[in-house]
Amino acid sequence: MINLQETADKFAVIETLYRFAAGIDLRDNDLLSSAFAANAISDFRPAGKKAGFEYPVLEGRENIIAALMGSLNQIDTTHSVSNPRVSIDGDKAVMDALVEAQHLPLNNHSRHYLMKNRYDVELVRQDDVWVIQGVTIDNVWRTGDPTVLTGI
Repeated sequence: MINLQETADKFAVIETLYRFAAGIDLRDNDLLSSAFAANAISDFRPAGKKAGFEYPVLEGRENIIAALMGSLNQIDTTHSVSNPRVSIDGDKAVMDALVEAQHLPLNNHSRHYLMKNRYDVELVRQDDVWVIQGVTIDNVWRTGDPTVLTGI
């Protein structure tokens, strides 16, 4: 028999990553913030290294939001989430998913940088809402002009 609560939780966990992606794409601080625990950790170093730049581990929801919004403020993005796999243990969950991220300079859409990244995400349930406790992002492949990410 299908466990309806587990199924609902899996959808809610996946929806957390959708909030993350939409928050970035829509430049919506509140939506992006709703995806993270207050003490969350974001590690983009594996993907950044493959793209040729250093990116520090970010600690704390406010630091994560400020860094993402600051580094992407001159870039239009679209993020597509696919292939999520979720495991739940009480109020904790882990998910891995693929996220394709298209980056275009705000005023010059003739250039782009497209990344397909693997997200390894740890989540916790807080007040009946799933939030990201930690995320590590590694790159599977990329194409285009990497200087788009640096705002050049």
